Amino acid sequence: MSESTNEESVLDAERDIRAALGDRPFDFRSLHAISNIYRAAAAVRRRAERTVLAERNLSWGGFTALWVLWVWGEMETAQLAAECDLAKGTLTGLLGTLEKQDLVVRERVESDRRRVMVSLTHTGLATIEAVFPRFNDFEAEMADGLSDTEKDDLARLLRTVITNAD
Repeated sequence: MSESTNEESVLDAERDIRAALGDRPFDFRSLHAISNIYRAAAAVRRRAERTVLAERNLSWGGFTALWVLWVWGEMETAQLAAECDLAKGTLTGLLGTLEKQDLVVRERVESDRRRVMVSLTHTGLATIEAVFPRFNDFEAEMADGLSDTEKDDLARLLRTVITNAD
């Protein structure tokens, strides 16, 4: 679907919503703004998983875990789950997959065997260092058509929404 056709379908959807619900006292500007965040996030994630992440057999969650460990270093599973915005049970399965790919290693803390630390392996470090430049090119592609000021404004505006959600 071309960019203009995709934009038209979003606008059509917004018009359809207004036509179906316009007789009610809803805040349509907020509805459209927030629903477009969902739509944008889902579209970007799908595209990333089909392209740049598929090249390395990574899911969105797997990439996110590698990214977090790369930037902030070794951490406990509970903190990693929180940083990746995943349930601990979901993270457990994800880490199993990443371990099978030799990308991360889990080690119990000697002083408290209930605690588990996660870190990148050499392969995991090499993988994220190879994937991230390609992923950043993908991010630039997704932001194509926005000026630097618009990118800054979008980031600032989305931080406001995130703060309101938290």
